[in-house]
Amino acid sequence: PTDNGEVTVLQAGRHEFPFTFQLPETLATSFEGKHGSIRYWVKAKLHRPWSTVKKVKKEFTVIEPIDINTPALLAPQAGAKEKLARAWYCNRGQVSVTAKIDRKGYTPGEVIPIFAEIDNCTSRAVVPKAAIIQTQTFIARGTKKQKKSVVTSIVGDSIAAGKREVWHGRALKIPPVGPSILQCRIIQVEYSLKVCVDIPGTSKLLLELPLVIGTIPLHPFGSRTSSVSSQYSVNLDWLSTIPEQPEAPPEYSAVVSSPEAEQSLAPPCRSELGGILEGPFFAYIQEFRFRPPPLYSEIDPNPPSDNIRPRCMTC
Repeated sequence: PTDNGEVTVLQAGRHEFPFTFQLPETLATSFEGKHGSIRYWVKAKLHRPWSTVKKVKKEFTVIEPIDINTPALLAPQAGAKEKLARAWYCNRGQVSVTAKIDRKGYTPGEVIPIFAEIDNCTSRAVVPKAAIIQTQTFIARGTKKQKKSVVTSIVGDSIAAGKREVWHGRALKIPPVGPSILQCRIIQVEYSLKVCVDIPGTSKLLLELPLVIGTIPLHPFGSRTSSVSSQYSVNLDWLSTIPEQPEAPPEYSAVVSSPEAEQSLAPPCRSELGGILEGPFFAYIQEFRFRPPPLYSEIDPNPPSDNIRPRCMTC
């Protein structure tokens, strides 16, 4: 039966019914977790008289768009922590770590440059590490369960006692992982960057920075307009060496009087300039700065012939 109650009788054979569904804009990303999942499918039923109902369903994947080109996800993340190393109630010194990343939002396949400083003021060597942690949170009937797993990690060099280690953008590549799920009320998937220091004889020093794994990558001209413009100005610094006042054109008499004067209009050789003008546009600038003005004469070089009969305007 149709929506208005009419019954449509189908003859024997194959019949196809095209259909479309408008998906809501707030669907969470498809996900398979330890204590729960987010799945979507289309289900169809065929009711037949005096027979069982035939059912069929087809699963499909939904990916919630997360654009990292937003102020909240482009903001740098930084933190600092310190810890006293104790053994048998004796103070063995202090370990401190500061870390910073350029932004909060990244997409799979990107590289996170980590800037960090680790000070080892203890009497033993320590080992710094960095890792991306995925935290799955399941909420049902007032209870909450979590599952944490390491997505990827790197291990730094051992830091001797009393020494400092500096990471100048240590690279940590994000593997293919699912995006963050933040708006679902029963299942959440969150990420974080953890910088930890293994300290012998005591617990680890942990510093955690929040991450959001998105689906829309950083726009090439999005938040880096200032850096791009500064780089562009640096690349054009050689233009500042060009004299502000261009050379005056040659005199008119020097152009039309003798051919020797035309030779003097040739651009100066590079040795005379002392290597001041260099760059990809040097030839382009020379063309306009040193080109002589066009020759001028009051005598028509192509005078009209007397043998040509003047044309009547009324013909």
